[in-house]
Amino acid sequence: MPNRKINVQGTEIIIFQRRDDDYVSLTDIARHKNPNAPKDIVKNWMRNKDTIEFLGLWEKINNPDFKGVEFDPFKNEAGSNSFVLSPQKWIEKTNAIGIISKSGKYGGGTFAHKDIAFEFATWVSPEFKFYLIKEFQRLKEDENTRKSLEWDVKRLLAKVNYKVHTDAVKENLIPAEVSKSQRDRIYSSEGDVLNVAMFGMTALEWRGKNLGKKGNIRDYANVTQLVCLAGLESLNAEFIRQGLPQGERLRKLNEIAIIQMRSLTGQKSIGKF
Repeated sequence: MPNRKINVQGTEIIIFQRRDDDYVSLTDIARHKNPNAPKDIVKNWMRNKDTIEFLGLWEKINNPDFKGVEFDPFKNEAGSNSFVLSPQKWIEKTNAIGIISKSGKYGGGTFAHKDIAFEFATWVSPEFKFYLIKEFQRLKEDENTRKSLEWDVKRLLAKVNYKVHTDAVKENLIPAEVSKSQRDRIYSSEGDVLNVAMFGMTALEWRGKNLGKKGNIRDYANVTQLVCLAGLESLNAEFIRQGLPQGERLRKLNEIAIIQMRSLTGQKSIGKF
């Protein structure tokens, strides 16, 4: 996800995401207090004993690779007149992940996990922290709304394509004068061709593994899976019209699903069913 920006009392704050966590620019927050020397503001904050104790506690809770032995000297020396600590030194010595130092003319500076950034904002100005949290919450609400809308659109697209798919089944695979239950079994069988190609299991197998969930396997698909599934439905409809046997169609669809999901997600670990 690209960097996002919020405006807090006239100060532009950059936010970026790392491993699904939001990191807020401490450098930008510091500019509210001193636009000319934000780095000094961050360093002064990190000299405080309370700050070091808070950072150490956060790392112990969230970072299994935190170097507690390296942290102890900082904790003991913090608050003294001679104690100086930069974000880079803190990261290097303790293997910290709560604070990140990024280089670059645009978007560079010191960033911190939102928990730490809000703590820093309190030190800068309680009033500024209040408006920072308000703007951050507004940003997250907007993002969640867009994600929900995007998922709904993709789900609708998948349903429209599924109609194309079922029409192809009806026109090419269902003999005349069969019972409704026979037709339903054929539709279900063809639906499972798509389910197995995309999700690696039939609708019945999914229900057996998710007894407490309502809906079906596709209701719990993510947006990327729905985009891929929509394409598979159209392809399967065309394969049916071409007269390809079900087993051959399943093989082709699974191979296509793997290629598309690798491309859409940038991952190479998606295997065949």
